Amino acid sequence: MSGPARLLAGSDALASAMVAAGCRFFAGYPMTPFTPVLESMAVRLPEAGGVCMNAESELEAIGMCWGAAATGTRAATGSTGQGLSLMQEALAEMTLARLPLVVLNMARGQGDYFQTTRGGGHGDYRLPVLAPSDIAEAVAHVSLAFEWAQAWRTPVMILGDYYLAHTHQSVAVPGPQEPASQGGFPRPEWALDGRSGGTGRAKLLSPLGTVKQRDGLGGQAGYDLAVHYRACAERTKAMLRALPPRVESMFLDDADLVVVGYGTPATYLRAAVRELRSAGARIGFVRPMTLVPFPYAEIARLVRGARAVAVYENNTGQAVQDVQLAVNGALPVEFIGGLSMDPSGFGVAPDLDVRVLRERITEVTP
Repeated sequence: MSGPARLLAGSDALASAMVAAGCRFFAGYPMTPFTPVLESMAVRLPEAGGVCMNAESELEAIGMCWGAAATGTRAATGSTGQGLSLMQEALAEMTLARLPLVVLNMARGQGDYFQTTRGGGHGDYRLPVLAPSDIAEAVAHVSLAFEWAQAWRTPVMILGDYYLAHTHQSVAVPGPQEPASQGGFPRPEWALDGRSGGTGRAKLLSPLGTVKQRDGLGGQAGYDLAVHYRACAERTKAMLRALPPRVESMFLDDADLVVVGYGTPATYLRAAVRELRSAGARIGFVRPMTLVPFPYAEIARLVRGARAVAVYENNTGQAVQDVQLAVNGALPVEFIGGLSMDPSGFGVAPDLDVRVLRERITEVTP
């Protein structure tokens, strides 16, 4: 049950939502715009009986989370894109080891779309990715991310940015749930707790499989890495089929042009579309809320009556490729975004101005 609405910084709201979702271990390394989330977790998590670690680097942070997650503890970490580059190997292997984890990417601009949705690690793996557009939605996505992580035993990414961490919004955060020791979340059966050690039936959580390698055993009788990789691939396929793609849309009944955007910039894009509609322009709006699974079929259906599609993102063009795949040549897709950064490189974008976006939309309207 949510508590009363409070005016919170995005970093505090995210931290409160993670604690409420049962997170009891958090590790990270300071890097703006992720730093205030780490600072907020350092205050809130010990109050809930959890542990927050300011690690020596992102490598140590993800390693600590690996250990915590393996015990069945609900764990989370995060950084910005540069720090997450250091975590990619561990995220790939945690996926193959089937370990749940929630990961925040408080990105600088939107240049991390490929990193977030395609992954920079090795092997065949996909992480579910949620892209909230404001703080209230981010709070809801935190709860959903922990649900998905536990249900599918996988890391789940939440893609945020500087605005999401540093702006304030009135938001209702769920009340904290009790830890397992007080009748809250039961410890999962796969968790490593030491009780099966030395029995010959010890549990194994490894990117190399769940069967121990023993001399003289091969194939199905023992260690076969191919079997594990195929099982992981099937599990990923089932997960992507089962998770519901989420999308927001409006003004599509008579739209000649449909404008697509995600994350914080989509709030400015939505406002520009509203202003153009009030002036009589036939413009529609679509926002993917899940980036993995991407709402390909939903977007194809929603733009069917339009004459063209335009995509805005604060980079040189990444999500536009997924929109092109969704449209599949049925309509022209124009890119109206571009790299827009402040001198610090944190992604406070001069282009995120309703007037600027309105002009760009008008230029490509059929």
